[in-house]
Amino acid sequence: MVHRHKERGTYDHDAIHRILDEGLVGHVGFVADDQPYVIPVLYARDGERIYLHGSPLSRLLRTLGQGVRMCLTVTLVDGLVLARSAFHHSVNYRSVVVLGTATAVTDPTEKRNALARVVEHVILGRPQDARGPTNAELKATEVIALEIEEVSAKVRTGPPVDSKRDYANLGHVWAGELPLTLVPGHPVPDDRCAVAVPAYVSEYSRG
Repeated sequence: MVHRHKERGTYDHDAIHRILDEGLVGHVGFVADDQPYVIPVLYARDGERIYLHGSPLSRLLRTLGQGVRMCLTVTLVDGLVLARSAFHHSVNYRSVVVLGTATAVTDPTEKRNALARVVEHVILGRPQDARGPTNAELKATEVIALEIEEVSAKVRTGPPVDSKRDYANLGHVWAGELPLTLVPGHPVPDDRCAVAVPAYVSEYSRG
């Protein structure tokens, strides 16, 4: 539930899906042995379910595999908002918070599909080229599912909002928005790779 700046909040799942699908890295919050942790993760959405993966030896996956309560956040920064006063500076952003209980995925078919979804989420089209996990690799990988049920999004857009006094007295100070976007660089092939760069790499984008 969004409490501060309620006008920025939304619970529309289509809007939430768009943010999750454009995001690349999420942060998982959980408590283990009375100590809170927040860990960055790759993830993927499949309908109303989010998948995470990793080594079962990691604290994150070992704890989530026990079916604990967790929080996943994803934030997209769209720009810096520069106001006339430092107090009113801000950031344009889109963010999602998902609360729920982690569920360990044990079915081999679902695990394979989930891992393919994660790769597809990172770079569209890659699962068709890269080899999937062997049975041994599948056993060595923990997959966690989180249902998108208790969820909210928060979005800020637009120019700075200054006080009336600052609009009148600080006309000499530049104010406005500085858009920020994720821009890929030039692909750097592996020294032992003679394959042409595929279009899904050379034309990579998010959103």
